Amino acid sequence: MFEHLLIPLDGSSLAECVLPHGLAMARALGARATLLQVVEQTGTAGRTGAIDPLEWHYSEAEAGAYLQDVAERLRLAGFPTTQILLQGDPAERVIDHAQAEHADLILLSSHGRSGLSGWNVSSVVQKILARAYLSILLIPAYHAAAGEVAAVRYERILVPLDGSQRAECVLPLLGTLAAQHGAQVLLAHVVRKPELPRRAPPSREDQDLANALTERNRLEASRYLEELCSRLSMPAKVRLLVEDHVAVTLQQLALDEKVDLVLLSAHGYSGGTRWPYGSLATSFIMYGNKPLLIVQDLPRQAIEPTAAELAAREFGHH
Repeated sequence: MFEHLLIPLDGSSLAECVLPHGLAMARALGARATLLQVVEQTGTAGRTGAIDPLEWHYSEAEAGAYLQDVAERLRLAGFPTTQILLQGDPAERVIDHAQAEHADLILLSSHGRSGLSGWNVSSVVQKILARAYLSILLIPAYHAAAGEVAAVRYERILVPLDGSQRAECVLPLLGTLAAQHGAQVLLAHVVRKPELPRRAPPSREDQDLANALTERNRLEASRYLEELCSRLSMPAKVRLLVEDHVAVTLQQLALDEKVDLVLLSAHGYSGGTRWPYGSLATSFIMYGNKPLLIVQDLPRQAIEPTAAELAAREFGHH
């Protein structure tokens, strides 16, 4: 499913938290990998300031040596890689390279050289997520540690499903990862309680109608999950919940079940083509704290460009 993994690094131990996951993915999928580092062209007086040639060449040499060191550590772990060193804006260069070299999966640490912050992802990572239009493996950097690289093992994988074929696009990958890691699979579906009029307390009739609809949806979801389990080539446990908030419930479930990986489609039943991610995937990006693998179910050309993208194409960076 994924043949080319792109692993952006910035020289920090926080960014290196993706390496064990890269090793695990490459082994499971038989994929090749590229290590990429971007050296920023920042002047001494800001963006328009002159660049010190000596400082620039030193930074470039330092980055090249760093990539070689990481590549050697990965080689000793049985994970040969290609190394690429680019210049410019980190987010733009990562996106451009991923598209030009037909990367299938970008592995991102939530934070890097700028350090941890109160934001769930750094600004560079947020830009890549918004514009890459590719599948993403996002790793929280809270417990990053440099040193010997060893493949991570996914023992429990959570897969949120909403009954749509789009959400099921992750199932082939799930089968491969579960077989490789001997993982326990948790299939989760949340039946959302219907909203009732808020201007006045709901009547008994309103409550009965809502309860009937909720039960109808719960039974349908139960049948769906049972049928799905019969189609899978691996054993799976089912978590069927009835709650008001789908995203909050699934994120809490990931914590309660102590999962090692959340695997979901970029879009589900209600997702369109206007944005690269649906509401559930966006929620996990912005607020989740588990390794998150988002499979992009739409080709790049199907996702509508934003107004900012269209303006940038027309007027450039002026």
